[in-house]
Amino acid sequence: MSNRHSQNSLAFVGESDAIRALRKILPVVAVSSSTVLITGESGTGKEIVARSLHTQSNRAAGNFVPINCAAIPKELLESELFGHKKGAFTGAITDKMGRFELAHGGSIFLDEIGDMSLEIQVKLLRVLQEKTIDPVGGVRSIPVDVRVIAATHRDLEAEILAGRFREDLYYRLNVIPLNTPALRERISDVPLLLEFFSRQHASSNQKPITFSATFLKALQAYTWPGNVRELSNLIDRFSTLFGGQCLEFHALPASLLPRGLVALQGADPADGETRNRLDMAMPQANPGPGGTADDASPILGNEVERITMLSQALPILPPEGLSLKHRLAEIERDLISQALSRTNGNISQTARILNLQRTTLIEKIQKFGLRPA
Repeated sequence: MSNRHSQNSLAFVGESDAIRALRKILPVVAVSSSTVLITGESGTGKEIVARSLHTQSNRAAGNFVPINCAAIPKELLESELFGHKKGAFTGAITDKMGRFELAHGGSIFLDEIGDMSLEIQVKLLRVLQEKTIDPVGGVRSIPVDVRVIAATHRDLEAEILAGRFREDLYYRLNVIPLNTPALRERISDVPLLLEFFSRQHASSNQKPITFSATFLKALQAYTWPGNVRELSNLIDRFSTLFGGQCLEFHALPASLLPRGLVALQGADPADGETRNRLDMAMPQANPGPGGTADDASPILGNEVERITMLSQALPILPPEGLSLKHRLAEIERDLISQALSRTNGNISQTARILNLQRTTLIEKIQKFGLRPA
C-alpha cells in the first residue's frame, strides 16, 4: 500500500454511522464548486477530507495547494497567500507567486483558518467576493479560478462573539459545512483502525502487530484526545519496537503508553481484576428486567477498592470528614478546565463532551473564573 493511498484512506476507515455518512456525502460535495468549511478536532483528518474533495472533483488535474494559516507569522501570511512583487518589502529580492495563484484551476486548502488575523481576513473576503488577488507591492489585480476549502478546530461562532473572526467571512466560507468526528465519538472503529495502521506501519519483512483481548478493550476504553493521528503514531511506535508480536497490555512499559492508558494499565495488579477494571471503563448497556446496575458491579475488598480509587485520582474520605459541596465544586471546576484545554477553548465541543447545554457551560465558566480560550 502506497503512503499516499494510505493517507487518503485514513479518514474513511471504519463502519460507524459518522464515517458512513462522511463517505456518502463527499462525492456529492466534490463535484460542486462551492466553498467548503471543515470543522473538527486536531488529528481527525481534516486535510485528508480536503484532499479527497479535490481528487474527486473536476479540478483533480489542477494543483491541490495546502497552507497552514497558524504556522506562518501574520506579517508573512499575506505574501504567502497572494504573492509579492520585487522590492515590496525588505527581503523581497524577486517576484513571488502566492498560493492562490499556484492553485489556479485547482483547489486551495486553508487549514486552521480560525487563527488568521483580522487584517488578512478582510483581504481574503475580497478574494472570495471578487475572484482576484492583489500581490503585495503589485499595481494590478490578478484573476484566479480556485476552489476554496477551509478548515479549523476552533468554534468560529464563539470566535465571532469574541471579536476574533469576521462574521461576513464566516458566512462566505460556511457554504457547505463538513465535520470530521472525534475518535471517541466513533470508538467502534478502533479495531478496524488498529488493523489498518498495523498493516501500514509493518516492516516489509514482518507481520503486522496484533493485540490481546485485554489490550483491545483498553484501547476502546481510552478517550483518544489526539484522535486518529494519536492512534496512528502509537501503532507506528509499537510496530517499530515490537514488530510481528501480539502485544499484551500489562507487558508494555508505562513509558510507551499515553497517560490515560497508563491509568487503565495500573488500575489492578491481576489480569482478572484488570478485565473488571476495563469492563467498568467501557460503556455498559442498561440492565435488563430483573437485574440492577449493582448486580453487575464487581465486589471489591477494602484494600482493592482503595488502590482502585487512588489509581483513578478519586478522593478518600478523611476521618474528620470534608465539605462535600466544596469538594464537588473543585471537581467540577477541574473537569471543565480539562475539557476546555482538550478542545482549545471550543465552547460547543466542550459542552458536548461534558454533556452540558452551551448556556449552562458558559455560566459555569464565569462562575469559576475560567477562560474559554
